[in-house]
Amino acid sequence: MNHNINYRKFIVPIVVGIILWLLTPIRPEGLDSTAWHMFAIFVATIIGCITQPLPIGAVAMIGFTLTVLTGTAKIDTAVAGFGNSSIWLIAMAFFISRGFVKTGLGRRIALQFVKIFGKKTLGLGYSLIGVDLILAPATPSNTARAGGIMFPIINALSRSFGSKPEDGTQRKMGAFLIFTEFHGNLITAAMFLTAMAGNPLAQSLAKHQGVDITWMQWFLAALIPGIISLILVPLIIYKMYPPEIKETPNAKSWAQNELNEMGNMAKSEKFMIGIFVIALALWVLGTTLNINATLTAFIALSLLLITGVLTWNDVLKETGAWNTLVWFSILVMMANQLNELGFIPWLSKSISGSLGGLSWPIVLVILIVFYFYSHYLFASSTAHVSAMYSALLGVAIATGAPPLYSALMLGFFGNLMASTTHYSSGPAPILYSAGYVSQNRWWSMNAVLAIFYFIVWLGIGSLWMKLIGLM
Repeated sequence: MNHNINYRKFIVPIVVGIILWLLTPIRPEGLDSTAWHMFAIFVATIIGCITQPLPIGAVAMIGFTLTVLTGTAKIDTAVAGFGNSSIWLIAMAFFISRGFVKTGLGRRIALQFVKIFGKKTLGLGYSLIGVDLILAPATPSNTARAGGIMFPIINALSRSFGSKPEDGTQRKMGAFLIFTEFHGNLITAAMFLTAMAGNPLAQSLAKHQGVDITWMQWFLAALIPGIISLILVPLIIYKMYPPEIKETPNAKSWAQNELNEMGNMAKSEKFMIGIFVIALALWVLGTTLNINATLTAFIALSLLLITGVLTWNDVLKETGAWNTLVWFSILVMMANQLNELGFIPWLSKSISGSLGGLSWPIVLVILIVFYFYSHYLFASSTAHVSAMYSALLGVAIATGAPPLYSALMLGFFGNLMASTTHYSSGPAPILYSAGYVSQNRWWSMNAVLAIFYFIVWLGIGSLWMKLIGLM
């Protein structure tokens, strides 16, 4: 028997799925049985993604099989989800981000930032999120950014200054840097369409409701609230949770020593810089040049293979990308089927009708607040986007909210809602489990910063989007 399978965790998704399926005869008026069956399988799959009796990809595969086996969707319709361009964008960008880790370029950039800006602990915090900002556009795995590139540097830097969780000195420096990186990571994830796996998923789900979002629209809309957040959040954390060590004159020499050990920039790193710049330029100018964002990612990967920065073996071994490709494709297929079979339109109409004729700005605020705080129930931002984004966007549009504005705002909060728990997203458990910040502190500081994000992104962000004509 495989002891990695937790069979007890199958109980809740199976029971919920069966109960919903058996309620088909008393389903709401206006819904046919196929739409209701799709809803039952989708809910069971999402709950399975949360309880995780098996890895999320395996849970999604079981849901896929049941969808076809029960006749809820034909096999041709089901496998068509694997051809979704937004999903392939995520997979390709995973491979690009592998280049940053493999070549050591990500580490080199981070050390250079520490060397330049690291005279004070606050400056170190800014330098770290500056690196995150540079890497974000080509790193759809914010977990890879935080865990693969940033965390090892923060950990080594903190320990070099005598800040270690095991001897109770985490407050010297490590706690501040860890928590600042966590928030810098979720802010940069919200700023770029290609900075977190859930963003292209939101783009794909929005497209099925007639809303097209380009890379440049996402970036422009997020630019001002993103910059304000990147400037103010480290200061807020510095005041709430000040490090004991304020001055870090040795950080420069530490970074220089690390850089000396790395040696001169290798040819592979130079290729990586050039290809990253090309990808970024094509993403920014994609609409003008008529080059799709997914095609840009394929171009970048092809160049990485041609130049030898990555080998095909590297691509095959990037399990995160292939895993994401499988389960995203399945969940997107299910969400799209819910829309096409009429479940999402019915739900949107029902909810908007029950809101008693409230104006769309009030409705949108209610939806975003609900979206944000319901994240306490989720251990994955992407799973949460899969479960709720379509329905909430449908409700917003049904009450008269501007479609593009609503789609973008929900897209941003699909990242910002990670500011809740220590299990909220991929980076959270990596950074939290290092032991620098207690659970109580993690939750309480997040609760304060959540209010900040509502003010900046929903308040100032809305004014900014109106100014640039996206609202």
